[in-house]
Amino acid sequence: MTTGTPFTVRTPVPEDAPGIARVHTQSWRETYTGLVPERFFDDDALRRREETWTRMLAEPSRRVRVRVAVVGETIIGFAGTGQPREDDPAREHALHLLYVLREHHGTGAGQALLDAVLGGEPAQLWVAEANPRAIRFYERNGFRADSASLTDPGLEDLREVRMVR
Repeated sequence: MTTGTPFTVRTPVPEDAPGIARVHTQSWRETYTGLVPERFFDDDALRRREETWTRMLAEPSRRVRVRVAVVGETIIGFAGTGQPREDDPAREHALHLLYVLREHHGTGAGQALLDAVLGGEPAQLWVAEANPRAIRFYERNGFRADSASLTDPGLEDLREVRMVR
């Protein structure tokens, strides 16, 4: 494990929307460059994500449980869970989002975020098949690929696999 500046995990507030959007967009740039079009992590994507996070964090009865990892006042990662989106889910809960800036990989921030939003409860998630680092992380946390996969035409046919525990 890499050591670094200590982080804390907390529930986000509406004012965190720009920081979450920044991490969301930068994480996509770091992870998916060459796999999906640049429009998913360009300036327009950042603006759209900030609008989405502003709306979502303003909802008092959010259907998604979100936590952020922060160093000082700077958001370095976030995670979110909710109900699965597909018609025939494998579990009642789904991890929808887990992103940590590359410079904070190996610090324990990803693990702390996963634990904060999901604990050890049964869940499912979708992960890019071309993201072996994430797949190994989820396997260490008891997730296993089942037979479900999808190819998203909106993401240049990026293939995703479902993992369950």
